[in-house]
Parts: sequence; structure tokens; C-alpha cells
Amino acid sequence: MNLLSVEEARTRMLSHFQPKGTEAIPLEKGLHRVLAINVKAQNNLPSFDNSSMDGFALIAEDIETATSASPRTLNVVADIPAGTNPNIVLQSGQAARIMTGAPMPKGADVVIPVEETDFQDRSPGTSAPKKVSIYKSLAAGTFVREQGMDVRTGQSVLSSGHKLRPQDLGLLGMLGVANVEVYQTPRVALLSSGDELVPVDAELKPGMIRNSNSYMLSALLETSGSEVLNLGIAKDTRKSVEEILAAAAAQNVDMILSSAGVSVGAFDYLKDVVEAQGELSFWRVNMRPGKPLAFGKYKGIPFIGLPGNPVSAFVGFEVFVRPVLEKLSGLIGKNRLKVRVQLDEALSSDGRESYLRAIVHEANGKFSAQLTGHQGSGNLFSTVQANALLIIPAGIKSLEPGAEVDAWLLD
Repeated sequence: MNLLSVEEARTRMLSHFQPKGTEAIPLEKGLHRVLAINVKAQNNLPSFDNSSMDGFALIAEDIETATSASPRTLNVVADIPAGTNPNIVLQSGQAARIMTGAPMPKGADVVIPVEETDFQDRSPGTSAPKKVSIYKSLAAGTFVREQGMDVRTGQSVLSSGHKLRPQDLGLLGMLGVANVEVYQTPRVALLSSGDELVPVDAELKPGMIRNSNSYMLSALLETSGSEVLNLGIAKDTRKSVEEILAAAAAQNVDMILSSAGVSVGAFDYLKDVVEAQGELSFWRVNMRPGKPLAFGKYKGIPFIGLPGNPVSAFVGFEVFVRPVLEKLSGLIGKNRLKVRVQLDEALSSDGRESYLRAIVHEANGKFSAQLTGHQGSGNLFSTVQANALLIIPAGIKSLEPGAEVDAWLLD
């Protein structure tokens, strides 16, 4: 069987998925959810002219000649705290004490910080002075946040397909968006397969291994914004496989993800059970680690089978599963951070597209990389040590120190 390129396998898989439906959720629940609409500002930001400092609002022309040696003294005719709506109009020779965020009174065009005046008493509850001396000249507009200087009414601020960050939620709050339209969260059923697997707290008898992949893959699913239904371990019997897949289908999930059992000659019961209720294809992908990959549908639910070796499962998730989940969640334009790095050491490959664990260092704007030990697909510790995956293109079998390759940054 010919090996599929990574890109061809990923494209084939992605063609079976579409973004989920949408729902309106409270703004406070929006973190890391993906916007399903374009958001336009319904009001200006700021919505009114306001002060960016504690000080005195006044007319810039009144203090054109003010210095510490020759201050300009003005009458204080108002005291404006934040949250009020002043109805005065300042005249020449007048000032108003003003707090940060408070609306500018009409007629005023500059704010002088208290530090540039003779009014030094800032204790809570202190009344505004009757007069204030100004020690510095400032241009009109200084320390004034003008209406609409940040965002104008009707301006596009966020686009559909954008994953919401804390600062995005803050902006939506400023715009009065109490409920936000987002794509629904993907629901993924996760299972492991094999009689050799035992729970992590079970006695480790000869020939057995702990089911560590479920923890790793569950965490990877969560970091991709998915809801995880962990179904445990399917034993190598038809009944066990039938029961665990039926449980997955009953949960109305968007995808079933499995680790282990996708090598040639294995996973026979799952193959039979899936094909009895759908279809299953085994692909051999031109990549290292993680050549064997299973994809199909069980009762209409997409199924992806990753290899059981932990590094193969990790890499397979990043290369194939994460893009699927991003498409399901409506995410647009989200690409893993990729940098160009220079190798600190020679490396060899077998000609497959390779994803090698490495530590990438940055100095003076340039990146260098070195491998984290041997690259066996069972060496998960090398992935723990790594902060990047070096991507060695297909067809390349060796590279000398100083050669440049792409690297996915993991952290």
C-alpha cells in the first residue's frame, strides 16, 4: 500500500467535518469559545469625553504662560467625580476638579494633573479648593480621552471564527454585549484499546502497561476546547468493543477517538464492529512517528484511531486531531506557532516526514534547536523535555549542523 502524504491524509480527514451549530451564551462563559458572528460596536469607546488623570479640567488657553515660577490661578467652580454628568460650561478663568474617568465639562479641553498644581491634599473626602494655581502649560487635548478615540460606532471589532480571550470579553462587556453567539463545543468520546492496559493505580504485573494515553489525550482534547467523555479501556473482545462504541454513540458525540490497535494485523474486533455499523479505513501515512492511522464512521459518527505508542499518539493528535477539532469549533486562522530554527547538531531520518522532539533556544532574534534524546515512539520523557517539534520534510534522510528547518513551538 502506498503511503499517503501528511497533507493528503489531513485533507481527506478534514473533508468529513463541518463546523458545529451555534448557541448564545452569557458573556462570562465565553472564555476560549469561538465567535460565530462578526461583532460591530454598538457605541463609541469611550462613549463620552473623559479625564485620564486626577486633576483639574480647564481651558488650555488660560494656562499658555503658566510655569512654576509664574503660576496661573483659576477659580474652581465644580467638583466632578466619576459616574456623574456635569451640566456646567467652563468659562475662561475657571477650572473643575475632576477624577479619572469622569466626564469632561463643556468648555474644558485639557486636564492638568494634581501634581502640577498647588493642591496637594488628596485624602479621601477632601473638598475641592476654591482656587487652584497651575504650574505648567499643556496643549489642548492632553490627558483627555475623547469620545470614540478607541472604537467608533459601527466599527468591526471581532470576527467570526475568533477564539475569545480575556481581553475580548472585556471589550464585549464595554460594548454592552451580555450574551455572545458562539459555536457549540465539540464532544469527543475517548477510549483506549488492549488487554495489556491497566488503570494507573492498578498493580503493574509482567506484560502489562498503564493506560497513560487516556490522561494525555484527554488533556489535549481539553486544550483544544472540547468536552471529553472518557469511556475507559476496550478489551480485545467483540463484546467489550461493541459495548464501548455503543456507549459513545449514545452520548451524541461529534467524534470517537481511540489510541492503540491501529497497526497492521491488530484491532480486528474494532474493525469488524465499526464496519458492521459503518465504515473503517486504515491509512499508512508517510510520517514519523505515527505511520498507522485509522479513520472511519460508526453509526455516522467520525472515528479516528491513533497509534498506541505515546509519542505517536501525541504527534498524531497535533497533526490530525487538533485541526479537526478546530474546524468543528469554527476556529479560523488558528495555526500553531512555527519558527525557523538552526540545528545545533546533525540528525538523521528515514525519509518520512518527521516530527522530532527538541529544545528550541532564542538568542538575538535567532532560534537554534537540539534534540531531546533518542526519538523512539515510546520515549514520552523526550516530549516532556521538549518545547518544540522539528518538522523534517519527506525525502530528507540527514541534515548537518547549521541546517535550517521549521519547528512547531509547543509551549
